[in-house]
Amino acid sequence: MQAINRKTAPAFGQLEKIDIIRASEKKLDNGILLYYVSADIHDLVKIEFIFPAGKWFDTKPMISFVTNKMLTEGTKNKTAAEIAAAIDYYGAFLQTETTADFATVCIFSLNKHLSKLLPVVKEILTEPLFPEKEKEIFIRNKKQQLEISNEQVDYTARKKFAEALFGSAHPYGHYVKPEEYDAVEQQYMISFYRQHYNYRNCRIIVSGKADDNVLSLVNRTFGTDKWNDTGESSLLTMPVHTPSPSPVKNNHFEKKDAVQFAIRIGKPLFNKTHHDYPGLQVLNTVLGGYFGSRLMSNIREDKGFTYGIGSALVSLTNAGYLYIATEVGAEVCNRAVDEIYAEIARLAEEPVGKDELQLVRNYIMGTFLKSIDGPFALADKFKAIMLYGLDYSYYDTFISTVQNITPDGLLGLAKKYFGRDTFYQVTVGKSFEKS
Repeated sequence: MQAINRKTAPAFGQLEKIDIIRASEKKLDNGILLYYVSADIHDLVKIEFIFPAGKWFDTKPMISFVTNKMLTEGTKNKTAAEIAAAIDYYGAFLQTETTADFATVCIFSLNKHLSKLLPVVKEILTEPLFPEKEKEIFIRNKKQQLEISNEQVDYTARKKFAEALFGSAHPYGHYVKPEEYDAVEQQYMISFYRQHYNYRNCRIIVSGKADDNVLSLVNRTFGTDKWNDTGESSLLTMPVHTPSPSPVKNNHFEKKDAVQFAIRIGKPLFNKTHHDYPGLQVLNTVLGGYFGSRLMSNIREDKGFTYGIGSALVSLTNAGYLYIATEVGAEVCNRAVDEIYAEIARLAEEPVGKDELQLVRNYIMGTFLKSIDGPFALADKFKAIMLYGLDYSYYDTFISTVQNITPDGLLGLAKKYFGRDTFYQVTVGKSFEKS
């Protein structure tokens, strides 16, 4: 038997094809689309209810967020405490979330308890009261959190960067002001709820041990009636919002007592439905999308300006953007900004080396494999395309792009999208010091 030579690294095998376990689709009796990923032997299930009820649909500032959070704060038959006790008794977990475009209600449960828990979820979705007392407590807590956040340079930079890209009145650019919480009234929540949280607008994703018993139970609970159907008032209208980007590309905001400087640099782009998006994901990974990226190597490892720096592509239903974020000491802020732009420029001036590109390919493919490990992850992967009207061919294209894009291809994308004059810059901290 031949001994293993431990001084030589084993050969690296390139993945040629990844087979993703795909979600199946069915309709409930009332027409609700249900998608399910059954890929687990454990008696655990996740059921997610998705509604087009995010910030994009706000009729009043914060109304989507507050409405979603208040769903669990009391129904016709249960108080907030009774809802929480019912969920805890069966060892389940209930989560509500609002994003820029969507709102969700999600429950994790053992299969054997699902018949007891789904009626509670149905009650939350169909009979919320939005009680005034609980609303006042919620608003008070959120205002206190906002007061703390407004003192943080990274939060301020994130807020001002969004405003620069989209405008403060645009749902993607708006960040809440304290007085806007005070303006949230019960009547506005009820009106928003009635239009958005009904069977017409609902999609359901079931993952885990999504067997026939689970699917049948979901149908009996949510698919046999036209819940929350109020006729014309429940028909969804898609708002139109036009971005109003700042005419000033370089913005500094003073925080006299700040120890650190927050830096945000980026630009508007497009979402994942655009044909260049997969290639830009590779380019972004080279720039700042993983720990071995150029921004980390330069600004953290070489210069020692920061503990961490990264870049990301953000895909929204009606837009997309790239951002670079870090925090540095005041004395090196100017130099850090210069180095960020130098790395952006270098991508458009010289091809990425083959060894570096192979390392990035390996990282992306490894991360992708991790992102499809288990039924819940597979469901999230499906949701990430379903909400954009895409199918699984998107991932085939993405994998092919990662494996086949060339240094010249990345150079062409950088020349096309990374012009210095297209970037917005936001810094937050003390007045600039010469460095």
